[in-house]
Amino acid sequence: MSEADPAIVPPRPRKPDWIRVKAPMGAAFAETKALMRRLNLATVCEEAACPNIGECWTKKHATVMILGDTCTRACAFCNVKTGMPRAVDAMEPQHTADAAAELGLEHIVVTSVDRDDLPDGGASQFVKVIEALRRTTPKTTIEILTPDFRNKSQAAVESIVSARPDVYNHNLETVPRLYPTIRPGARYYASLRLLESVKRHDPTIFTKSGMMMGLGEARMEVHQVMDDMRSADVDFLTLGQYLQPTPRHAKVEEFVTPATFSAYAAIARAKGFLLVASTPLTRSSYHAGDDFAKLKAAREAKLGARLG
Repeated sequence: MSEADPAIVPPRPRKPDWIRVKAPMGAAFAETKALMRRLNLATVCEEAACPNIGECWTKKHATVMILGDTCTRACAFCNVKTGMPRAVDAMEPQHTADAAAELGLEHIVVTSVDRDDLPDGGASQFVKVIEALRRTTPKTTIEILTPDFRNKSQAAVESIVSARPDVYNHNLETVPRLYPTIRPGARYYASLRLLESVKRHDPTIFTKSGMMMGLGEARMEVHQVMDDMRSADVDFLTLGQYLQPTPRHAKVEEFVTPATFSAYAAIARAKGFLLVASTPLTRSSYHAGDDFAKLKAAREAKLGARLG
């Protein structure tokens, strides 16, 4: 083979020191993994190869991924496998609640694969999970991270919001210009409208959205996405470094420095977000429980300032 042979996969760029993490290990990590297997639950921690899995699972924090482990889409950034999913597991909602109870979770994050094969996109399973959690662990606060429910979002959002999760998260992921290559199955403005509709149906539910940095986005494009999120009344913004899961996925165009993440955070706070998490290792559900407490405090402080 010559050096120009397209069959040769170029090496991935070396990660800078600021995003290297310790390998997962320890008894608590093993116990969390065993519990997920026993209850037949998938986790985004594993399926998306999250760099924070060692830290989170050692603390017995796990993000459950419902509707199976197979996605009907193939986004260029995502490590979750693509294909024809299995039938929806009727026991999954109760198993999720059982996991929350056994882990002693004060706050749980529940996400899912895209299920374009289902008439409601899987919205009813989110509702059943929320209901099971309310029955089994009524003191656990609930954060959901949903797909865009392509062509079904209005009814999906209505049903899920009626079940009253504490936080509704849907990630925009990247800037509009990069959607055709990074998130080809989705539409930027459809995702923005979904977030907007959550607030329209119930203004008391916190909304949250996030972006991956390092895919080739320009600084002013990131600022525009922040403005779009604020126009949709999004409360909480997360920004984190994109990491290429395998050589087949979109490559990392840039390792964004911690200083740049801090600068983005300062701009986002000035734009009016209640809370901003912006570091290279930030992920949607990373420190979600602590962040929920900060969200509530920020809203109370804002309301107090208005009343004062």
